[in-house]
Amino acid sequence: MESASPSPATGLDLVRPTAVDDIAWLHAGYFSDDTAQVDPAVARLIAAEQRRQREAVELVASENFVSRAVLAAQGSVFTNKTVVGYPGRRFHAGAEWADELEKLAIERACAAFGCNFANVQPHSGIQANLAVFRALLAPDDIVLSMSGEAGGHFSHGGTSNLSGTMARAVFYGVDRETGLIDYDQLRALARTHRPKLIVAGGAAYPRAIDFAVLREVADEVGARLLVDIAHFAGLVVAGVHPHPFPFADIVTTTTYKSLRGARGGLILCNDAELAERLAKAASPGVQGSPLLHAVAAKAVCLGEVLRPEFVSYGHAVLANARAFADELMAKGVDVLTSGTDTPLVIANLKSLGLRGQALVESLDHAGITCNRCEIPFDDVDPTQTSGLRFGVSACTTRGLSEQQLRIVAGWIAELIHGHAQDMPAIAACEDEIRSRAAALMTPLPLYAPNASLR
Repeated sequence: MESASPSPATGLDLVRPTAVDDIAWLHAGYFSDDTAQVDPAVARLIAAEQRRQREAVELVASENFVSRAVLAAQGSVFTNKTVVGYPGRRFHAGAEWADELEKLAIERACAAFGCNFANVQPHSGIQANLAVFRALLAPDDIVLSMSGEAGGHFSHGGTSNLSGTMARAVFYGVDRETGLIDYDQLRALARTHRPKLIVAGGAAYPRAIDFAVLREVADEVGARLLVDIAHFAGLVVAGVHPHPFPFADIVTTTTYKSLRGARGGLILCNDAELAERLAKAASPGVQGSPLLHAVAAKAVCLGEVLRPEFVSYGHAVLANARAFADELMAKGVDVLTSGTDTPLVIANLKSLGLRGQALVESLDHAGITCNRCEIPFDDVDPTQTSGLRFGVSACTTRGLSEQQLRIVAGWIAELIHGHAQDMPAIAACEDEIRSRAAALMTPLPLYAPNASLR
Protein backbone atom coordinates (compact mmCIF):
# COMPACT_ATOMS: atom_id res chain seq x y z
CA MET A 1 0.00 0.00 0.00
CA GLU A 2 1.35 3.39 -1.00
CA SER A 3 2.21 5.69 1.95
CA ALA A 4 0.45 9.03 2.35
CA SER A 5 2.24 12.09 0.92
CA PRO A 6 3.66 14.48 3.54
CA SER A 7 1.97 17.83 4.03
CA PRO A 8 3.41 20.70 1.96
CA ALA A 9 6.22 22.44 3.81
CA THR A 10 5.14 25.77 5.23
CA GLY A 11 8.24 26.73 7.15
CA LEU A 12 6.16 27.17 10.28
CA ASP A 13 7.59 23.96 11.68
CA LEU A 14 10.88 25.88 12.02
CA VAL A 15 9.33 28.55 14.24
CA ARG A 16 9.79 27.89 17.94
CA PRO A 17 9.22 30.26 20.86
CA THR A 18 12.57 31.79 21.77
CA ALA A 19 13.44 33.22 25.16
CA VAL A 20 15.23 36.56 25.10
CA ASP A 21 18.04 34.98 27.12
CA ASP A 22 18.63 32.54 24.25
CA ILE A 23 19.31 35.32 21.72
CA ALA A 24 23.07 35.68 21.83
CA TRP A 25 23.16 39.25 20.53
CA LEU A 26 20.77 40.68 23.17
CA HIS A 27 21.96 41.37 26.68
CA ALA A 28 19.87 40.13 29.58
CA GLY A 29 16.84 42.35 30.17
CA TYR A 30 17.08 44.07 26.75
CA PHE A 31 13.29 44.32 26.40
CA SER A 32 12.38 44.44 30.09
CA ASP A 33 14.90 46.15 32.35
CA ASP A 34 14.89 49.87 33.05
CA THR A 35 17.88 52.21 33.04
CA ALA A 36 18.76 51.65 36.69
CA GLN A 37 19.18 47.93 36.01
CA VAL A 38 21.01 48.24 32.70
CA ASP A 39 23.17 51.33 33.21
CA PRO A 40 23.50 52.50 36.81
CA ALA A 41 25.94 55.28 35.81
CA VAL A 42 23.36 56.98 33.58
CA ALA A 43 20.57 56.27 36.07
CA ARG A 44 22.59 58.05 38.76
CA LEU A 45 22.89 61.13 36.53
CA ILE A 46 19.16 61.11 35.77
CA ALA A 47 18.38 60.93 39.48
CA ALA A 48 20.82 63.76 40.22
CA GLU A 49 19.27 65.95 37.52
CA GLN A 50 15.79 65.17 38.81
CA ARG A 51 16.90 66.26 42.28
CA ARG A 52 18.42 69.47 40.89
CA GLN A 53 15.21 70.29 39.03
CA ARG A 54 13.15 69.64 42.15
CA GLU A 55 15.23 71.91 44.40
CA ALA A 56 16.28 74.77 42.09
CA VAL A 57 14.38 77.93 41.24
CA GLU A 58 14.28 77.46 37.47
CA LEU A 59 14.46 80.84 35.74
CA VAL A 60 16.17 79.78 32.51
CA ALA A 61 13.83 81.29 29.95
CA SER A 62 14.20 78.41 27.49
CA GLU A 63 13.10 75.75 29.97
CA ASN A 64 9.88 74.38 31.38
CA PHE A 65 8.53 71.19 32.92
CA VAL A 66 6.56 68.84 30.68
CA SER A 67 3.63 66.80 31.96
CA ARG A 68 4.10 63.14 32.79
CA ALA A 69 2.03 62.38 29.69
CA VAL A 70 4.41 64.33 27.44
CA LEU A 71 7.36 62.61 29.11
CA ALA A 72 5.82 59.19 28.44
CA ALA A 73 5.07 59.99 24.79
CA GLN A 74 8.64 61.21 24.31
CA GLY A 75 9.87 57.83 25.54
CA SER A 76 7.34 55.79 23.55
CA VAL A 77 7.91 53.09 20.92
CA PHE A 78 7.63 55.76 18.22
CA THR A 79 11.33 56.23 18.93
CA ASN A 80 11.84 52.98 16.98
CA LYS A 81 10.11 54.14 13.80
CA THR A 82 11.78 55.91 10.88
CA VAL A 83 9.87 57.82 8.22
CA VAL A 84 10.90 60.36 5.62
CA GLY A 85 8.38 62.64 3.97
CA TYR A 86 4.88 63.59 5.06
CA PRO A 87 1.67 61.68 5.85
CA GLY A 88 0.46 59.70 2.86
CA ARG A 89 3.74 60.13 0.97
CA ARG A 90 6.40 58.40 3.04
CA PHE A 91 9.63 56.85 1.84
CA HIS A 92 9.37 53.99 4.34
CA ALA A 93 6.59 51.43 4.79
CA GLY A 94 4.85 50.70 8.06
CA ALA A 95 3.88 54.36 8.52
CA GLU A 96 0.13 53.96 9.11
CA TRP A 97 0.21 55.01 12.77
CA ALA A 98 2.99 57.51 12.22
CA ASP A 99 0.76 59.20 9.63
CA GLU A 100 -2.17 59.29 12.05
CA LEU A 101 0.07 60.67 14.78
CA GLU A 102 1.50 63.47 12.63
CA LYS A 103 -1.94 64.43 11.29
CA LEU A 104 -3.22 64.65 14.87
CA ALA A 105 -0.31 66.91 15.88
CA ILE A 106 -0.94 69.12 12.82
CA GLU A 107 -4.66 69.36 13.56
CA ARG A 108 -3.96 70.41 17.13
CA ALA A 109 -1.30 72.95 16.13
CA CYS A 110 -3.68 74.58 13.67
CA ALA A 111 -6.43 74.68 16.29
CA ALA A 112 -4.11 76.16 18.92
CA PHE A 113 -2.77 78.95 16.69
CA GLY A 114 -5.80 79.52 14.46
CA CYS A 115 -3.99 78.80 11.20
CA ASN A 116 -4.55 76.60 8.16
CA PHE A 117 -1.22 74.81 7.87
CA ALA A 118 1.32 73.51 10.36
CA ASN A 119 4.57 71.62 9.96
CA VAL A 120 5.34 69.69 13.15
CA GLN A 121 8.54 68.03 11.96
CA PRO A 122 11.31 70.55 12.81
CA HIS A 123 13.68 69.23 15.45
CA SER A 124 14.10 72.73 16.90
CA GLY A 125 13.15 76.36 16.49
CA ILE A 126 16.44 76.95 14.72
CA GLN A 127 15.67 74.29 12.11
CA ALA A 128 12.22 75.77 11.66
CA ASN A 129 13.86 79.12 10.89
CA LEU A 130 16.42 77.51 8.59
CA ALA A 131 13.58 75.90 6.64
CA VAL A 132 11.97 79.33 6.16
CA PHE A 133 15.26 80.79 4.95
CA ARG A 134 15.75 77.88 2.56
CA ALA A 135 12.22 78.20 1.20
CA LEU A 136 12.30 81.95 0.61
CA LEU A 137 15.86 83.21 0.24
CA ALA A 138 18.95 82.95 -1.91
CA PRO A 139 22.43 83.90 -0.62
CA ASP A 140 22.27 87.33 -2.31
CA ASP A 141 18.83 88.17 -0.91
CA ILE A 142 18.46 90.59 2.01
CA VAL A 143 16.83 89.65 5.31
CA LEU A 144 16.02 92.38 7.83
CA SER A 145 16.19 91.07 11.41
CA MET A 146 16.57 92.34 14.96
CA SER A 147 20.20 92.53 16.08
CA GLY A 148 21.45 90.14 18.73
CA GLU A 149 22.30 92.90 21.20
CA ALA A 150 18.76 94.25 20.87
CA GLY A 151 17.28 90.85 21.66
CA GLY A 152 17.21 89.09 18.29
CA HIS A 153 18.16 85.44 17.72
CA PHE A 154 21.22 84.20 15.86
CA SER A 155 19.09 81.94 13.63
CA HIS A 156 17.64 85.08 12.00
CA GLY A 157 20.73 85.65 9.87
CA GLY A 158 23.52 85.84 12.46
CA THR A 159 27.03 85.12 11.22
CA SER A 160 27.50 82.40 13.85
CA ASN A 161 24.61 80.40 12.41
CA LEU A 162 23.98 78.66 9.08
CA SER A 163 21.21 81.18 8.42
CA GLY A 164 23.95 83.80 8.04
CA THR A 165 25.15 82.01 4.88
CA MET A 166 21.66 81.68 3.42
CA ALA A 167 21.04 85.42 2.95
CA ARG A 168 22.63 88.80 3.62
CA ALA A 169 21.37 90.10 6.94
CA VAL A 170 20.74 93.74 7.82
CA PHE A 171 19.84 94.40 11.45
CA TYR A 172 17.47 96.83 13.13
CA GLY A 173 17.66 97.71 16.81
CA VAL A 174 15.96 99.51 19.64
CA ASP A 175 15.67 103.08 20.84
CA ARG A 176 18.53 104.01 23.15
CA GLU A 177 16.24 105.67 25.69
CA THR A 178 13.26 103.32 25.83
CA GLY A 179 14.77 99.99 24.77
CA LEU A 180 11.76 99.50 22.48
CA ILE A 181 12.01 98.57 18.80
CA ASP A 182 12.94 101.60 16.70
CA TYR A 183 10.23 101.28 14.05
CA ASP A 184 11.41 104.39 12.24
CA GLN A 185 14.87 102.88 11.84
CA LEU A 186 13.32 99.57 10.74
CA ARG A 187 11.24 101.31 8.08
CA ALA A 188 14.22 103.33 6.83
CA LEU A 189 16.38 100.19 6.58
CA ALA A 190 13.61 98.38 4.71
CA ARG A 191 13.27 101.21 2.19
CA THR A 192 17.03 101.34 1.68
CA HIS A 193 17.79 97.62 1.43
CA ARG A 194 14.47 96.25 0.06
CA PRO A 195 14.64 92.97 2.02
CA LYS A 196 12.94 89.86 0.73
CA LEU A 197 12.15 88.79 4.29
CA ILE A 198 11.58 90.77 7.51
CA VAL A 199 11.96 88.85 10.78
CA ALA A 200 10.39 89.79 14.12
CA GLY A 201 10.76 88.14 17.50
CA GLY A 202 13.88 86.95 19.20
CA ALA A 203 15.59 85.61 22.28
CA ALA A 204 15.67 88.55 24.66
CA TYR A 205 13.15 91.23 23.68
CA PRO A 206 10.58 91.42 26.49
CA ARG A 207 7.91 93.64 24.98
CA ALA A 208 4.98 93.08 22.62
CA ILE A 209 5.81 93.74 18.96
CA ASP A 210 3.63 95.88 16.72
CA PHE A 211 2.88 93.28 14.06
CA ALA A 212 0.60 95.67 12.16
CA VAL A 213 3.45 98.14 11.60
CA LEU A 214 5.74 95.35 10.43
CA ARG A 215 3.07 94.15 8.00
CA GLU A 216 2.75 97.66 6.64
CA VAL A 217 6.53 97.92 6.13
CA ALA A 218 6.70 94.48 4.55
CA ASP A 219 3.93 95.33 2.10
CA GLU A 220 5.59 98.63 1.22
CA VAL A 221 8.87 96.94 0.17
CA GLY A 222 7.41 93.66 -1.11
CA ALA A 223 8.80 91.47 1.68
CA ARG A 224 7.48 88.42 3.46
CA LEU A 225 7.05 88.69 7.23
CA LEU A 226 8.30 85.95 9.55
CA VAL A 227 7.45 86.16 13.26
CA ASP A 228 9.37 83.91 15.65
CA ILE A 229 7.22 83.57 18.76
CA ALA A 230 9.31 80.93 20.53
CA HIS A 231 9.38 82.70 23.90
CA PHE A 232 5.79 83.89 24.04
CA ALA A 233 3.88 81.26 22.04
CA GLY A 234 2.05 80.06 25.13
CA LEU A 235 0.85 83.57 25.86
CA VAL A 236 -0.44 83.88 22.29
CA VAL A 237 -2.42 80.65 22.67
CA ALA A 238 -3.76 81.80 26.03
CA GLY A 239 -4.90 85.11 24.52
CA VAL A 240 -2.76 87.35 26.75
CA HIS A 241 -0.36 88.47 24.02
CA PRO A 242 -1.03 89.97 20.56
CA HIS A 243 -1.46 87.30 17.87
CA PRO A 244 0.98 87.33 14.91
CA PHE A 245 -1.75 86.20 12.51
CA PRO A 246 -3.12 87.63 10.25
CA PHE A 247 -0.16 89.99 9.96
CA ALA A 248 2.59 87.37 9.54
CA ASP A 249 3.11 85.29 6.42
CA ILE A 250 4.90 82.65 8.50
CA VAL A 251 5.15 81.99 12.22
CA THR A 252 7.79 79.78 13.80
CA THR A 253 8.02 78.63 17.38
CA THR A 254 9.53 76.08 19.66
CA THR A 255 7.20 73.71 21.49
CA TYR A 256 8.91 73.95 24.86
CA LYS A 257 9.43 77.27 26.71
CA SER A 258 5.99 78.80 27.36
CA LEU A 259 4.15 75.98 25.52
CA ARG A 260 5.70 73.63 28.14
CA GLY A 261 5.97 70.71 25.74
CA ALA A 262 8.53 68.47 24.10
CA ARG A 263 11.66 69.99 22.60
CA GLY A 264 11.11 70.77 18.95
CA GLY A 265 9.80 73.37 16.52
CA LEU A 266 6.72 74.30 14.49
CA ILE A 267 6.20 76.21 11.24
CA LEU A 268 2.77 77.80 10.81
CA CYS A 269 1.14 79.62 7.89
CA ASN A 270 -2.15 80.17 6.06
CA ASP A 271 -1.13 79.86 2.40
CA ALA A 272 -1.22 76.44 0.72
CA GLU A 273 1.50 77.16 -1.85
CA LEU A 274 3.77 78.60 0.82
CA ALA A 275 3.09 75.62 3.10
CA GLU A 276 4.27 73.23 0.37
CA ARG A 277 7.46 75.24 -0.19
CA LEU A 278 8.13 75.22 3.53
CA ALA A 279 7.49 71.47 3.72
CA LYS A 280 10.08 70.75 1.02
CA ALA A 281 12.52 73.15 2.64
CA ALA A 282 12.15 71.40 5.99
CA SER A 283 12.43 67.85 4.64
CA PRO A 284 14.57 67.00 2.80
CA GLY A 285 15.86 70.59 2.77
CA VAL A 286 17.37 70.99 6.23
CA GLN A 287 16.65 67.69 7.98
CA GLY A 288 15.69 64.10 7.23
CA SER A 289 13.49 61.83 9.28
CA PRO A 290 11.34 63.56 11.89
CA LEU A 291 11.78 62.39 15.47
CA LEU A 292 8.45 60.60 15.77
CA HIS A 293 8.72 60.21 19.53
CA ALA A 294 9.08 64.01 19.66
CA VAL A 295 6.08 64.40 17.32
CA ALA A 296 4.12 62.16 19.70
CA ALA A 297 5.13 64.37 22.62
CA LYS A 298 4.28 67.50 20.62
CA ALA A 299 0.82 66.05 19.91
CA VAL A 300 0.24 65.53 23.64
CA CYS A 301 1.54 69.02 24.45
CA LEU A 302 -0.66 70.63 21.80
CA GLY A 303 -3.64 68.76 23.17
CA GLU A 304 -2.83 70.15 26.61
CA VAL A 305 -2.66 73.76 25.38
CA LEU A 306 -6.21 73.39 24.04
CA ARG A 307 -7.47 72.70 27.57
CA PRO A 308 -9.08 75.58 29.51
CA GLU A 309 -6.42 75.26 32.23
CA PHE A 310 -3.80 76.49 29.78
CA VAL A 311 -5.53 79.86 29.49
CA SER A 312 -5.18 80.23 33.25
CA TYR A 313 -1.54 79.25 32.95
CA GLY A 314 -0.88 81.94 30.34
CA HIS A 315 -2.45 84.60 32.55
CA ALA A 316 -0.36 83.39 35.51
CA VAL A 317 2.88 83.48 33.51
CA LEU A 318 2.35 87.10 32.49
CA ALA A 319 1.28 88.18 35.98
CA ASN A 320 4.31 86.43 37.51
CA ALA A 321 6.73 87.97 35.02
CA ARG A 322 5.44 91.46 35.72
CA ALA A 323 5.52 90.95 39.50
CA PHE A 324 9.08 89.61 39.26
CA ALA A 325 10.21 92.59 37.14
CA ASP A 326 8.51 95.09 39.45
CA GLU A 327 10.21 93.62 42.51
CA LEU A 328 13.66 93.63 40.91
CA MET A 329 13.22 97.32 40.12
CA ALA A 330 11.90 98.03 43.61
CA LYS A 331 15.04 96.42 44.98
CA GLY A 332 17.32 98.63 42.86
CA VAL A 333 18.01 96.35 39.88
CA ASP A 334 17.55 97.94 36.45
CA VAL A 335 15.17 96.06 34.13
CA LEU A 336 15.24 96.69 30.39
CA THR A 337 12.13 98.54 29.14
CA SER A 338 11.05 98.85 32.80
CA GLY A 339 8.91 95.73 32.57
CA THR A 340 7.68 92.99 30.28
CA ASP A 341 4.80 91.75 28.11
CA THR A 342 6.22 88.22 27.87
CA PRO A 343 7.66 85.56 30.21
CA LEU A 344 11.07 87.31 29.82
CA VAL A 345 12.66 89.77 32.24
CA ILE A 346 16.05 91.25 31.29
CA ALA A 347 18.20 92.69 34.10
CA ASN A 348 20.73 95.37 33.13
CA LEU A 349 23.84 95.19 35.33
CA LYS A 350 25.78 97.90 33.53
CA SER A 351 25.12 100.68 36.04
CA LEU A 352 26.37 98.37 38.81
CA GLY A 353 29.55 97.52 36.91
CA LEU A 354 28.80 93.78 37.01
CA ARG A 355 29.10 91.02 34.41
CA GLY A 356 26.30 88.63 33.56
CA GLN A 357 28.35 85.44 33.46
CA ALA A 358 29.77 85.94 36.94
CA LEU A 359 26.25 86.49 38.29
CA VAL A 360 24.93 83.42 36.47
CA GLU A 361 27.53 81.29 38.22
CA SER A 362 26.86 82.87 41.61
CA LEU A 363 23.10 82.47 41.27
CA ASP A 364 23.58 78.84 40.22
CA HIS A 365 25.54 78.27 43.42
CA ALA A 366 22.57 79.83 45.20
CA GLY A 367 20.09 77.40 43.62
CA ILE A 368 18.68 79.87 41.08
CA THR A 369 19.30 79.19 37.39
CA CYS A 370 19.25 81.77 34.60
CA ASN A 371 21.56 82.83 31.77
CA ARG A 372 23.67 85.80 30.75
CA CYS A 373 22.29 88.12 28.11
CA GLU A 374 23.54 90.85 25.79
CA ILE A 375 21.95 94.24 26.27
CA PRO A 376 21.58 97.06 23.74
CA PHE A 377 24.49 99.45 23.14
CA ASP A 378 26.88 97.43 25.30
CA ASP A 379 30.55 96.92 24.43
CA VAL A 380 31.22 94.12 26.91
CA ASP A 381 32.60 90.79 25.67
CA PRO A 382 29.56 88.67 24.63
CA THR A 383 30.93 85.77 26.68
CA GLN A 384 30.51 87.95 29.78
CA THR A 385 27.74 90.49 28.96
CA SER A 386 26.14 93.14 31.15
CA GLY A 387 22.76 91.45 31.33
CA LEU A 388 20.85 88.57 32.86
CA ARG A 389 17.85 86.90 31.22
CA PHE A 390 15.14 85.42 33.39
CA GLY A 391 11.98 83.56 32.38
CA VAL A 392 9.12 82.57 34.66
CA SER A 393 7.39 79.88 32.54
CA ALA A 394 8.94 76.94 34.41
CA CYS A 395 8.41 78.36 37.91
CA THR A 396 4.80 79.07 37.05
CA THR A 397 4.29 75.47 35.94
CA ARG A 398 5.61 74.33 39.33
CA GLY A 399 3.03 76.59 40.99
CA LEU A 400 4.87 79.71 42.16
CA SER A 401 2.62 82.71 42.82
CA GLU A 402 3.24 86.41 42.23
CA GLN A 403 4.17 86.85 45.90
CA GLN A 404 6.63 83.96 45.76
CA LEU A 405 8.23 85.36 42.59
CA ARG A 406 8.64 88.67 44.41
CA ILE A 407 10.46 86.82 47.19
CA VAL A 408 12.77 85.17 44.65
CA ALA A 409 13.43 88.54 43.00
CA GLY A 410 14.42 89.85 46.43
CA TRP A 411 16.96 87.02 46.83
CA ILE A 412 18.41 87.79 43.41
CA ALA A 413 18.67 91.50 44.20
CA GLU A 414 20.35 90.65 47.50
CA LEU A 415 23.02 88.64 45.70
CA ILE A 416 23.47 91.22 42.92
CA HIS A 417 24.00 94.04 45.42
CA GLY A 418 26.32 91.80 47.41
CA HIS A 419 28.53 91.46 44.34
CA ALA A 420 28.28 95.18 43.59
CA GLN A 421 29.51 95.95 47.11
CA ASP A 422 32.20 93.25 46.89
CA MET A 423 30.71 91.59 49.95
CA PRO A 424 33.35 89.30 51.51
CA ALA A 425 30.79 86.73 52.70
CA ILE A 426 29.27 86.16 49.23
CA ALA A 427 29.67 82.38 49.50
CA ALA A 428 27.72 82.33 52.75
CA CYS A 429 25.01 84.43 51.09
CA GLU A 430 24.82 81.93 48.22
CA ASP A 431 24.51 79.03 50.68
CA GLU A 432 21.75 80.76 52.60
CA ILE A 433 19.75 81.54 49.46
CA ARG A 434 20.26 77.97 48.20
CA SER A 435 18.72 76.70 51.43
CA ARG A 436 15.76 79.08 51.05
CA ALA A 437 15.31 78.07 47.40
CA ALA A 438 15.22 74.36 48.20
CA ALA A 439 12.73 74.96 51.01
CA LEU A 440 10.51 76.90 48.59
CA MET A 441 10.68 74.52 45.65
CA THR A 442 10.93 70.99 47.09
CA PRO A 443 7.30 70.77 48.27
CA LEU A 444 5.94 71.93 44.90
CA PRO A 445 4.54 69.45 42.34
CA LEU A 446 6.96 67.53 40.11
CA TYR A 447 7.41 63.89 39.17
CA ALA A 448 7.56 61.64 42.24
CA PRO A 449 11.07 61.58 43.70
CA ASN A 450 13.08 58.47 42.79
CA ALA A 451 10.27 57.31 40.50
CA SER A 452 11.25 55.59 37.28
CA LEU A 453 10.89 58.06 34.44
CA ARG A 454 11.37 55.48 31.71
